[in-house]
Amino acid sequence: MLTAGLGTRLRPLTLARAKAAVPVDGEPLAARVIRWLCASGIRDLVLNLHHRPESITSVIGDGSALGVRVRYSWEWPVLGSAGGPRHALPLLIDGLPADSPVLLVNGDTLTDVDVAAMASAHARSGALVTMAVIPNHRPDKYGGVVVDGGGVVRGFTRRGSGVESFHFIGVQAVESRVLAPLEDGVFAESVLGIYPQMMIHSPESIRAFVSNASFQDIGTPADLLSTSLDLAAAAGRPDAPRRGRRVRVDPSAHVDRSLLWDDVGVGADAVLRECIVADGVAIAAGERFERRVIVMGDDGHRVIAPI
Repeated sequence: MLTAGLGTRLRPLTLARAKAAVPVDGEPLAARVIRWLCASGIRDLVLNLHHRPESITSVIGDGSALGVRVRYSWEWPVLGSAGGPRHALPLLIDGLPADSPVLLVNGDTLTDVDVAAMASAHARSGALVTMAVIPNHRPDKYGGVVVDGGGVVRGFTRRGSGVESFHFIGVQAVESRVLAPLEDGVFAESVLGIYPQMMIHSPESIRAFVSNASFQDIGTPADLLSTSLDLAAAAGRPDAPRRGRRVRVDPSAHVDRSLLWDDVGVGADAVLRECIVADGVAIAAGERFERRVIVMGDDGHRVIAPI
């Protein structure tokens, strides 16, 4: 699972936690992804780490509480979407034939794509890479994957390009021999780097697994708030996402459609509307915030930004 990213679009929340450790309706994002993988039959996982690694390891541990085995691949510096898996390759194929395919999953998105069906399609096709995609309904927001009528990936588009495309949802099957030739410890990207080169030298080496799977992005604070509220509503808690541990809210305070992480305190007569309050933040009596992110900075002062 790719969890080493800096989470720049999610700042300032990633001052407090790695993106994969950010709570989504009260549960760390990585834990949600792992539970889905476990339900799909995946029991052995490797997570790569770089930014705020302790925020991930402290909630995931060895994975036993989630029914899986988790090991970690440490990166310094961060190695990218292809360099990271290359560095983790010995762990990924540990105990398997050296030419085994691996499943790469982004640790910052939620989906329910049928992993078994995708793996089966990958094996039948003989492709080197199979990318899970859905129709790209937001080409203004997301870059796309250009797929021909036979399911072969022919290129990638930037957001706003106007070219008809599909949306890559962060799950892919990759043959080990794609990663093995890369130099270990060297930054490398997949979609922005090695995949276009592969398509030049072997035009049908990358294929798409097209479905109508769900997809929820946690790219920005607004995405995090929206997704958490949607999940809370689906669970029968409209406008009431789950709060973190050791949260203290004065009975006279008003907290509406807001996310409160661990160790948050909200004082008397304070008002929070559609806010995200990160670990350890104290909201003083009478303070009022609407659509704001509030995080403790490294200097011990609060960082406040609009959502």
